[in-house]
Amino acid sequence: MSDTGLLNGKKILVVDDEPDILGVLEDLLDMCEVVKAATFEEGKKQLETQNFDIAILDIMGVDGYGLLEIANRRKIPAVMLTAHAFTPDNLVKTIKEGAASYIPKEEITHISEYLIDVLIAKKKGKDPWEPWQERLPSSYFEKRWGAAWKDTEKEFWETFKASLKSRQPVSKKD
Repeated sequence: MSDTGLLNGKKILVVDDEPDILGVLEDLLDMCEVVKAATFEEGKKQLETQNFDIAILDIMGVDGYGLLEIANRRKIPAVMLTAHAFTPDNLVKTIKEGAASYIPKEEITHISEYLIDVLIAKKKGKDPWEPWQERLPSSYFEKRWGAAWKDTEKEFWETFKASLKSRQPVSKKD
């Protein structure tokens, strides 16, 4: 288990259109300063006017990818949290669009561990997808999407795997 002390005092933006998710994340991250937003507009305003150590963005309901673009411009690492957009296509898009992690909402109770992984990777100049892949191995996705879930994006996944070995982040520019 990760040392949640690394999150003490971190300022985190959470954007989700589900009030219960906002409340759960606020409770789970009680060691942090949590700023909540329930709409794209609120999240956009927060991202553009405040500094955050990390952002947690829902994909559906609040245009998470639009918010991700803003977070990337502001150099705020963002993790995508999703239930309805839990698909192989959205996982690929999340990586390509420059997010630091892709977390199924069923993993929400482990959110602090994912955030710590991202913060440590950022501090060390490493790709945050490496620890993510250890927390959510291929077998996790095979159980949900079937054994052939990577087949439609074989070239991407080969590049992704190689980038982790060389510690070069996969980004929008690749």
